[in-house]
Amino acid sequence: MQNSHPSLRHPSLRRRALTAATRVAGIAGAVAVGFAACFAGSAQASGATNWPTKAVSVVVPFPAGGSTDTIARMLAQPLNEKLGQPFVVDNRPGATGAIGATFVKRAPADGYTMMVASIGVYAVNPFLQKNLAYDPAKDFDLLTVAVRAPNVLVANPGFPAKTLPELVAYMKKNPGKVTFANSGAGSSDHLTAALFWQKSGAQGLHVPYKGGAPAISDLLAGQVDVSFQNVNAVLQHIRSGKLKALAVTSEKRSAVLPDVPTMAEGGVKDVEVYSWQAAAAPKGLPADVKTRLHGAIVGALKEEGMQKKLSEQGFEVVANTPEQFAQFEQQELKRWKEVIEKGGITME
Repeated sequence: MQNSHPSLRHPSLRRRALTAATRVAGIAGAVAVGFAACFAGSAQASGATNWPTKAVSVVVPFPAGGSTDTIARMLAQPLNEKLGQPFVVDNRPGATGAIGATFVKRAPADGYTMMVASIGVYAVNPFLQKNLAYDPAKDFDLLTVAVRAPNVLVANPGFPAKTLPELVAYMKKNPGKVTFANSGAGSSDHLTAALFWQKSGAQGLHVPYKGGAPAISDLLAGQVDVSFQNVNAVLQHIRSGKLKALAVTSEKRSAVLPDVPTMAEGGVKDVEVYSWQAAAAPKGLPADVKTRLHGAIVGALKEEGMQKKLSEQGFEVVANTPEQFAQFEQQELKRWKEVIEKGGITME
């Protein structure tokens, strides 16, 4: 028996055969690698598409009961339904939202931690807090401004002033004595009060709390005199007579408080302020996860039932794009920096 084909006995022919075999093996290897890469890519894409596969933490950097907490909880259930996993609200209050925001900044950018926060976190803290551990313009993937609402100036029923002009006159007779409760230094209600003092020429006394709920509680109890609060947070108390509304900070009267004049109607111009709540995630969120999460939030906000509930509480749905959110944040950073510097406002 011969141990090779007759045609391969010649050395040059054997070399050609070996070269051909090598090429075939190389092609086969390349095909195998290609299939492996495609499989890995498909698996990776499938894994991303399957997000979320476990509960998502919705960090609220304020106590339960305030406006931001309300919005987060209103979003949690529809997000659960749309994405198939629980969205669990995690309240982490302190330092006007800085503690919770810093926690979110340091969390993995994997889609399992997001934040719902307000103006203080996104546009004010950098100008009031030294050595702030996060940068609102750089450390988050901005998702959307969910809602906005004007503030309303409310007073305890026992407070002597019944209208905005009466309040301004009373403050000028008693400079620095009328107490203004707010949800924390640098919060929307604090800065609205500061802007009001600047525009009215009357000075009040800043009384900060760790959130809107405790501030409202002391206002109801008569421990403080007045406060600028988000409309939704005090609407029931106004309607029940437990608080009296003096003015709203919107351009036009609020649909839920049609009998309450605007600040301009009350004689104090250029105090048009909206509080707003927005969603973000740690910087570096995978693009497909960011797209799905943004889509689910906006979809939830635009549902007819959700819009009705929000409108009844005085909220206006914004639901903008990440790009629009980023542009809006820059405008707010500029505006409140000017108010803070002009007023010499500090965290104390």
